[in-house]
Amino acid sequence: MLHFARWKAILILLAGIAGVLFALPNFFSPQTLRWIPDWLPHKQMVLGLDLQGGVHLLWEVDTQSVIESRLRTLRDDVRQTLRVARMENRNFLRPDERAIEVRLSPEAREQARRALRDLAAPVTGSFLTGSQISEVVIEDAPDGLVLRLTEEGIERRISQVVDQSIEVIRRRIDQLGTTEPTIQRQGADRILVQVPGEQDPQRVKELVGRTAKLVFRLVDLTITPQQAMETRVPPGSEIVMSTDQPPQPYLLETREIVSGENLVDAQPGFDQRTNEPIVTFRFDTQGARRFGLVTQQNVGRPFAIVLDGEVISAPVIREPILGGTGQISGGFTVQEANDLSILLRAGALPAKLTIVEERTVGPGLGADSIEAGKIASIIGTVAVVVFMVVVYGLFGIFAVVALFANLSLIVGALSLLQATLTLPGIAGIVLTVGMAVDSNVLIFERIREEFRSGKSAIASIDAGFSRALGTILDANITTFIAAVILFQLGSGPIRGFAVTLAIGIITTVFTAFTMSRLIIATWVKRTRPSAVPI
Repeated sequence: MLHFARWKAILILLAGIAGVLFALPNFFSPQTLRWIPDWLPHKQMVLGLDLQGGVHLLWEVDTQSVIESRLRTLRDDVRQTLRVARMENRNFLRPDERAIEVRLSPEAREQARRALRDLAAPVTGSFLTGSQISEVVIEDAPDGLVLRLTEEGIERRISQVVDQSIEVIRRRIDQLGTTEPTIQRQGADRILVQVPGEQDPQRVKELVGRTAKLVFRLVDLTITPQQAMETRVPPGSEIVMSTDQPPQPYLLETREIVSGENLVDAQPGFDQRTNEPIVTFRFDTQGARRFGLVTQQNVGRPFAIVLDGEVISAPVIREPILGGTGQISGGFTVQEANDLSILLRAGALPAKLTIVEERTVGPGLGADSIEAGKIASIIGTVAVVVFMVVVYGLFGIFAVVALFANLSLIVGALSLLQATLTLPGIAGIVLTVGMAVDSNVLIFERIREEFRSGKSAIASIDAGFSRALGTILDANITTFIAAVILFQLGSGPIRGFAVTLAIGIITTVFTAFTMSRLIIATWVKRTRPSAVPI
């Protein structure tokens, strides 16, 4: 155990030096790091929400709107299916019962059931188990049939909506340029969003919570909006209010020319004539073709750009727009234009989100947490150093050298991996300090026992390392398993603690059985001791 090949000793020393190099940037300000050569490490540890401040938001998916949207889609499918089958019917939404009633003649009931059978076909419920569930069941009714949504189908749909919402939110938050945001599911229908370093919760709420459903629709010119409001809205049209102050009514056709799903890019810019902020957009091939055809057929007619059910602009089609590009102007500020472009690029949310919990952590509170963590770390480290030197003498000094190498490796690994350091993560580092010397205590006590049994100093040292290895591995492996479970099942700060603890366990085993052993082996080779200095 005390013999090291030259290449092994070199690798151990290089690992220690690498740990120091990757840890050093954390002791310099960002301004100082700019002067360091590019080939040296520059990454610093990423501080979590509780250390650098930021925004904590918990959103809940509006499950009722998800159910209503699914019912509307199902009703459209029913109408289309029965229209193809050339069957006369009347259908009604029954949202309270989560069902659609289809009224038919008694003799047409079985034919309609066969035609609608595909709408109630089972779908895959779980990727892992391969189980199937029925989203829709068909039941008999006195006047026809009832298509009812099942509980399993609703749960599956809500789960899909949450997954889609998480991806949309992630794309939106990533374009803010923040570091290590946390976006994850909580429970069946909630989404946790934590944005470290962001001090404007209102902007985050607007970016995350806005549905951002964009559609382009033609303006109905048969009558004025005022006439439609006083009399009757023409079939196939509806009144939509604008974002102006005060809001202005527009009579729009319900048919959509194109929607935000056809957008491939959106960027903020400035109008060359008025110099006001605008958003330029570009459609995909299908959207460009459809938009070009409609604008060719409706030159001189206004069309409306509708965002989340409000008209933000209603320009007149002066000439056919065939290039698939255009611009949106609506009296935006520079930040509003930038945020709107982010929303359009990220896509629309599949359902409405509402805020359940909101917290803002100021940078001052985070700085206090960091200072408290530093003090705790220093006190813990000094206490351990004094204990080791007093109890184990020269070997205690060797253990302290390995301890500082261990801390350097932990900080360097956190910086290299860009793992988020939270306040519980600092507690994990302090805990690792105690665990690191615990391994040395086991080794040194074993060496002391071997020496007392009559073995020579060198044989005692060799046996101490050999026989303590199994005990230390058992203890650290069980703790590592606990850290993995915490990481898998925990969230937020708990995962930060688990990451720090896991990294600390790996570096502890490495320093105890390589760094400490190399230092002691070098000392033994040079001094050839006749007694163990413990």
